[in-house]
Order: sequence, then C-alpha cells, then structure tokens
Amino acid sequence: MNDESMAIVDKPFAPADYRQWLGDLKTRFRQIQLKAAIAVNAELLQFYWELGADIVSKQATQAWGSGFLAKLCQDLMQEFPDVKGFSKRNLEQIRRWYAFWSQDTAIAKQPASQLLVIPWWHNVVRISKCHSHTEALYYVQQTQAHGWSRAVLTHQIESGLRQRDGKALTNFAQTLPAPQSDLAVQVLKDPYIFDFLSLTPEHNEREMERALIDHITQFLLELGAGFAYMGRQVPLQVGEREFFLDLLFYHARLHCYMVVELKTVDFEPEFVGKLNFYLKAVDEQLRGEGDAPTIGLLLCKSKDRLVAEYALSDMHKPLGLATYTLSHTLPEALRDKLPSIEALEAELGADLGESDA
Repeated sequence: MNDESMAIVDKPFAPADYRQWLGDLKTRFRQIQLKAAIAVNAELLQFYWELGADIVSKQATQAWGSGFLAKLCQDLMQEFPDVKGFSKRNLEQIRRWYAFWSQDTAIAKQPASQLLVIPWWHNVVRISKCHSHTEALYYVQQTQAHGWSRAVLTHQIESGLRQRDGKALTNFAQTLPAPQSDLAVQVLKDPYIFDFLSLTPEHNEREMERALIDHITQFLLELGAGFAYMGRQVPLQVGEREFFLDLLFYHARLHCYMVVELKTVDFEPEFVGKLNFYLKAVDEQLRGEGDAPTIGLLLCKSKDRLVAEYALSDMHKPLGLATYTLSHTLPEALRDKLPSIEALEAELGADLGESDA
C-alpha cells in the first residue's frame, strides 16, 4: 500500500460532515421519488383520458350494446390480473370523467396542466360531487395548492367551501396594504361550519370554545390552510387589568397573529370595539419584527349586514366578521346515549383506510 492510499485510509472520519452529506442525499432521493410518482400518475391518467375517449367513441359509433364494458373489464383483468383500475366500476368512472371534462374545450385540448397532476380518485370525487366545470376546477386548484387528501377534498366540497370562501365581511381594504388585504380576504369565509360539534341548545361561548379546541384538527381544517393554534384564553396585561383572548392563532402565509373571538349570540356593534382593543394589545405586546398587523375574526351566531358594515367602517385595525353554523345541537338528556365524536371519527378513519379499488 503506497503512502497516498495510506493517507486516505488514515484520514480522520468527520461525523458532522457525513451527517450533512447523508441528509442532502436523502433529500435528493425523496425528490426523485416524488417526481417519479407524479410522472407515473400523469402517465396513468393520460392513458385513462385516451381510454375514456375510446370508450365514448366506440359506444357512439359501434353497436356493441350494454355488455361492452363488462366484456372489456373481463378481458383486461384477465391480461392484467394485478391491476385494479380495470374493474367495471372504474371503467365507468373513466368514461364519466372523460365525458365530463371533454365538454370543456380548454380542458379537452390539454388536460395535463389541470387534471393529470391530481391523483385518480381525487378526480373521481370532483366529477361525482361538482355540478360545473368552474366548480370542479376551483377544487382542482385548491387541491394542488394545499395538498388535500381525498377525505379532506370530499369534506370541502360537501361543506360548500367554494360558496363560502372569501365571503366574510371585512375592513381589510381600508386597513391593510393591497397585497396583504387581498390575501387576508381569501383566508376568511362565511359561514364557518362546525358540523363536528355536539352542543346543547343553551351552549355558551366557553363551552363552544372548549369544544372547538377538543376537536382542534377539524377546527383547523375548517379555518383553512396556514393557521397555527397558539392558545385559548391567552392573558394580556393592560394597565392594572388582565384581559383574555378567546383563541389566538398565527397565520403562516399572512405572517401575522389572528385573534378569534366567539359570540353565541347575534352580532352587536360593541363586540367590534372590544376586538379592536385586543388587536391593539397584541400588536403592542406579542407582534414581533417582521410580523404583519394582527387581524381579528369575530364569529357570531348571526348578523345584520348593514349594522355590521357600520360597525366596521371606522375601525382602524383589520377586522373580519363571519357567522357560524352547527349542523345539530343535542338535548342534554340525549348526549350520553349517542356515539361520541371520537367513536364516529374512529369509525370514519377505518372506512377511509379501505382500498380505493
């Protein structure tokens, strides 16, 4: 062994350098895996698109009868027994998917940019639950932006997110600079749907607040992407008095704190003044360098829109006002006799874990 090779062997090992190199290597490989998965998905959906076009064309021009898809399913599954995508049910979905989107001339010319980057069963959910191309494209774009799972996508469509998105009453145009105000408007919605809560008809703010935090995952899902939960009943000392924020969040895209105040009654103008005061205190005590102005969201049982507009018009802090709905409330006597939310969630999770085939 020569001196040069001995020098290489005897060189001290540097664990820190190795760990950094290994981390970079893992990151690069994960990126390759992701690109490969996206490429495979796009190729598969391109095949489905062409297959859908063939099926529609053949059924329109050939007298093959109603047994055509059953026969096609049988022949393809015989040749490719391990491929679940050739079931009769899936062939029907492929035909339906193509028929739905081929009516949109822009999509029909180039489906790849809009449809082929989304997993197949996400596409099936959209054509099953959306009534127009515009609505379906909205959920395509939201899925791409936020990486929704199929279960989340289904929930967002069924809860009518498109009709609620950006509909909260705000004064953002007057209190925030243009780029921030536009984004902030889109962050809020109206109404918020808390269908995961079971509350007595006489529930108060504290009961609702506790219930929302007990189901923080569903609450954050309903609030939307970007919200990070910071705490409930957060104390703020102002002068000789201590005040408590109902709920405090931080929004990653807006780069600001957001104070959420809950009211289980109809909107009253004085609610806005108190929330404005809280925003001032958070800006003074919690807002850091680089944080945008704190935003307030007031959630009420209902509102008179004109009264709300008057109340917001002269406020100098960025405020939003929206309502909330509960799908159901339970009498106290019945609450212990029905399955808990946790039991229902566990059952739903088991159902969602079943095969997509």
